[in-house]
Amino acid sequence: MTGHAFAMQVCGSVDAPAGQVFAFLDNQENLAFHMSRPSGMMLGTRMQIHMDADGTQRVGARFGFTGRILGLPLRVDEIVTDRTPPLAKAWETRAEPTLWVIGRYRMGFDLVERGARADLCIHIAYDWAPGALGALLGRLFGRLYAGWCIRRMLRDAIGHFQPHTRAPA
Repeated sequence: MTGHAFAMQVCGSVDAPAGQVFAFLDNQENLAFHMSRPSGMMLGTRMQIHMDADGTQRVGARFGFTGRILGLPLRVDEIVTDRTPPLAKAWETRAEPTLWVIGRYRMGFDLVERGARADLCIHIAYDWAPGALGALLGRLFGRLYAGWCIRRMLRDAIGHFQPHTRAPA
């Protein structure tokens, strides 16, 4: 996580072997689920994902998001830079994204096999968005937004593999 001004990570345990967790997270739509539905952190809006026809399951695969917040366009284009099944994957922005709070970033996840479970760490290293407004918004909300994003990814992965139980009839 070098080359950026700020970095953070979150870790947790997932109720599935590392290979299954990797397969789920290797689909960028699963990782970005929190961006595709309205939320307070996104000011009630959502982003649309776009990706190469063959998905994001190879180094060099390109993907990203577009959307609008308060009528202003948002866009980020990313590329998969590392993919080591079933243990790690990383991706980064290809150009300066059009976001309000953070600028260029590198994200990824690491898995450690623990038998029928896996330890999952999701990390982000980022810069503030460029310009005076980007620096102000980054200072105020950058850490909050970046943390929200990686916590949601972790929570969605854990939730996907939690056993679902039925209440007695």
